[in-house]
Amino acid sequence: MTPQLGEGFAGSGADAAHVNTVLGLRDGPVGTAWATALASPSAGHVPFVVVVRPNLPVVPFTLFVNKAAIVDDRHGTLTWGAAQAGVAAGVGRAFREGVFGADPRDLALIAAVWVNPAAADEEAVFANNTAATHAALVMGTARGPSLDELRAALVADPANPYFRTT
Repeated sequence: MTPQLGEGFAGSGADAAHVNTVLGLRDGPVGTAWATALASPSAGHVPFVVVVRPNLPVVPFTLFVNKAAIVDDRHGTLTWGAAQAGVAAGVGRAFREGVFGADPRDLALIAAVWVNPAAADEEAVFANNTAATHAALVMGTARGPSLDELRAALVADPANPYFRTT
């Protein structure tokens, strides 16, 4: 299985979610990267296993890697709580829809997740991370983005929620 790369963005403002995914075989390069990342925390960035609830990890086994260093207790709670639950829900939705194709127990998933330190609304953080994770996984399995969509988008100047050319 070739590693599948995905990107998803959902929501707006401080409660928006941006998720990047890497999905591949547990016994392949993605599994190696997964284990290496778990064993290599750094200040403000401590990867952890995503769970549906304590003692029940999602499958494929998913490693949550925070893209924003935890700045305070509230940011930590939103990251480890609502954002993690949202990633679990997005993976679960993809699992229920058959997005993975293969037995998800044979796969490893890395989810790099942005939680804005200014985020405040737990329900919005949850919903946006659910949607962004699902979108990233769907994109990855589709080998997205489509080249036609990319060509059309490149006619205009690149833009994102934080920057637009004038």
